[in-house]
Amino acid sequence: MKSLLELRPDYIKNKLDANSKVCLIGSHPVIEAFRDEKVMVMACNIRIKHAVPGIMRAAEELDAIVAFELARTEGNPTGGYTGQTPQIFWETLVGYAESLKFSKPFFIHGDHITVKDASEQEFNTAKELIDAELAAGYTSFALDASFNELADNIRITTALARRLSDMQIGLEVEVGEIKSAGLEAEVTTVQEALTFIRSLKVNGLNPNLLAINNGSKHGNYKPGEQVHIDLQRTGEIYQAIKPYRVNIAQHGITGTPPHLMGQFTEYGIRKGNVGTLWQNIAHKHLPADLMEEMKQWATQNGKDIKAATKPFKSKIDSIPSQYSDAIADEAYLEACEYIKAFGAVGSVSLLKKKLNLS
Repeated sequence: MKSLLELRPDYIKNKLDANSKVCLIGSHPVIEAFRDEKVMVMACNIRIKHAVPGIMRAAEELDAIVAFELARTEGNPTGGYTGQTPQIFWETLVGYAESLKFSKPFFIHGDHITVKDASEQEFNTAKELIDAELAAGYTSFALDASFNELADNIRITTALARRLSDMQIGLEVEVGEIKSAGLEAEVTTVQEALTFIRSLKVNGLNPNLLAINNGSKHGNYKPGEQVHIDLQRTGEIYQAIKPYRVNIAQHGITGTPPHLMGQFTEYGIRKGNVGTLWQNIAHKHLPADLMEEMKQWATQNGKDIKAATKPFKSKIDSIPSQYSDAIADEAYLEACEYIKAFGAVGSVSLLKKKLNLS
């Protein structure tokens, strides 16, 4: 009988030490196994590293599969606004997994590999990011050309995602641009989603997940802004694309009430992105003088506070343990709540059962 460690792709085995027990796998076998299960994998955008030990501790205790991810804006070959290149992000996560003896399977996801227009420059930038993430050791990828008209989205996604699809490590695609909090956007239609997935399948792609605009927003909601996620439309889209072996990825979960999160799995959602929450926790527990410095920098530069992560990265990374421990402890508590709401408690054992692994 095969073990979980045998699910690791060959290129990951070659990157890890020969005796490493780090169970870094692709998202493909996970999402495929959970297609008809009411389980959602929590994917965490880690802008500040100190949340990672808490998330891993929660996953270890609750026997849960988790994922860690960065979007193109957050981390790329020049560091994005977090100062993390793909290699730095990989080394950070694997370093924590080794030091904590984290035994549960997880995947590292390239979130929102965006192609914002149909220019050759945007295409090449996305391709270079994919190359860098593959070389670093990412095991799952999200192609996002949703900013473009549907025909261009299909063409661009097909061209960029073909080799990832052929590798069968994990592929997420997107139709219907998901906006930041405070901005209006149109909810993805069933026909739009169906045409997109059918076209990708005809072109030889086999995505595992589809991200849609169902009303969610990235980032912290603005004062007075209501959380509205159209689960009915989400379910209609899921039913339409289900015959193509594709499930839904939910973005923009920070700020969503627990009772609503608990319904997600009923509507075909199998991966849920949680990002800004971990940043909020880190900011809450950073030394007060450092946080004040970051706020002043953001104000002076007319930037969102998240953009202060990169220029202050070395100071953030080297905060005394009393602060980093406080971040990890609150991240642990929140991660436990999210894993429970996502129906992911025991998801490692479920994966082993579904795939007949030891």
